[in-house]
Amino acid sequence: MRPSPAQMKPAAVWLSEQIADAGITHVFFVEAILRQTLAELSARGVNIVLPHTEKAAAYMADGYARVSGHPGLCWAQSVGAANLAAGLQDAWLARSPLIAITGRKLQQDQDRNAYQEIDHAKAFSAVTRHSGYVSRTADLPRLLANAWRSMLAGVPRPVHLDVAGLMGEFIESAELDERNAPSGLLAQIARSAQPPLASQLEAAACAIRSARKIVIVCGADAAQRQAGGAVIALATLLGAPIATTTGARAIIPTQHPLAIGTLGSYGMPVTNHIVHEADLVLAVGTQLNDQNTHGWRIPAAHQALVHIDADPCEPGRNYPGAISVIGDPKLTLEALAGRFAHAPTDDSFAREAVLAMAAWRKDAAVARGSDASPIKVERLCADISSALADDAIVVADTGYSTIWTSTHMEFRASQTYLRAAGSLGWAFPAALGAKCAAPRRPVVCFAGDGAFYYHMAEIETALRYKLPITVVVNNNSGFGQDACNMVARGMPMAQVRQLAEFRSTDFAAIARSFGANGIRVTSASEIAPALSQSLAADKITVIDVATDLLSRSPDPWAPAA
Repeated sequence: MRPSPAQMKPAAVWLSEQIADAGITHVFFVEAILRQTLAELSARGVNIVLPHTEKAAAYMADGYARVSGHPGLCWAQSVGAANLAAGLQDAWLARSPLIAITGRKLQQDQDRNAYQEIDHAKAFSAVTRHSGYVSRTADLPRLLANAWRSMLAGVPRPVHLDVAGLMGEFIESAELDERNAPSGLLAQIARSAQPPLASQLEAAACAIRSARKIVIVCGADAAQRQAGGAVIALATLLGAPIATTTGARAIIPTQHPLAIGTLGSYGMPVTNHIVHEADLVLAVGTQLNDQNTHGWRIPAAHQALVHIDADPCEPGRNYPGAISVIGDPKLTLEALAGRFAHAPTDDSFAREAVLAMAAWRKDAAVARGSDASPIKVERLCADISSALADDAIVVADTGYSTIWTSTHMEFRASQTYLRAAGSLGWAFPAALGAKCAAPRRPVVCFAGDGAFYYHMAEIETALRYKLPITVVVNNNSGFGQDACNMVARGMPMAQVRQLAEFRSTDFAAIARSFGANGIRVTSASEIAPALSQSLAADKITVIDVATDLLSRSPDPWAPAA
């Protein structure tokens, strides 16, 4: 039976209702895409944010998703699709829920050298779990819901949809039969918290009971599932020190007695050493990739391993002998704790770890309190830690920015730490997305000058949308991580400068030219006042901190080959 006119609804109206009803407060896009839908979203109170590049839109959506707990939406027209796909790499690596929507020429225009169009499915295949094409408006509800489910299945991953028309105009301009387009469709689709199987729990518990020195390693998904309290409860029962990957740096207070810092290639030497001494490693919500394990050496092959993850493909991927427990990190930890509630606790290994961490902090305190010039990055990190409010969010770029902040910045229970999973330049747009998700929380972006160069234009975006974040630029006039590694390998300094050094740039002056606040810091005593001024400001502030190109971050420890 044909639908009556009353049963028909414009696709743009239906799509905007779905997004708003799903709790999405911001959509990030680059013109020109789904204009009618964006107008409808704005009318419903959803903020539409226009940055200057497609990659920035993806990074903003990623930061928004990680802080809000809702999927991030990023859109671009057909000719910007490849740029948008490149921006999804970090979300893919970090297991972040994003949906990218791009326009695509109609099917009859394919394989005809349409203007600037390439095969979108190929461009998105490496960084999405699902990539589909909505060629008819009637298929939009079904295909959008399928993409949404795929995005949230198990652990989140980005997904992609092409919609017909260069700007998606052929999809949104038609009408939908409401009988096939239920209201609240997307709001009903959420990530499920899967409980573990009893048999897998028992196998894990048996292995734990047979070990004397147990250490827990928490990853980003454990942090995303807010499992910090469950981690501490189980660790207390087991007398187990708690290490984190860089992605979970703030899952528990970093100065908690059981906290032993950050593991892996970007971690603390003391942490790697403690984890290597354990009889059993309990990994929770983490991919045991080369960076998190310092080249699959920590844990070592001889160590017993229990691996908890919501993704059944992760446990055993790199450590075939791991005991796998498939389930939500928080639920699984709580279930394990129930099996040890009345067991006697041997905390001797934890007490050894406490002493090792105290020695590390004593050594680190020298640089953290230094007034040296050029400014030591350890001092910069310490002063940021002291300035942060209890609900602050810190967003760090990749490379040295992650290493410095995850080794020399301390976090409290209610603070949030986000790091780039590998895309240089990610942090600044992601910090703006984080601010969109949590407008009342202070947001501090920590990036090197090499990273900040990528997306300086988003200073204008921050001003246009009134996003008062603090951007701290660790300005060493070059790629400091690369320069330090070259020097360590004996490369002549002239060649190091040729490969890794930039001209000196005053980013504070650049910020002021946009109309933002800009503060240049050249001595350690100026850091705290600059941060105080910035965190109280009502618009974006860029703090340019002059440091040394050859400031070397802590080298990770690894066992002898």
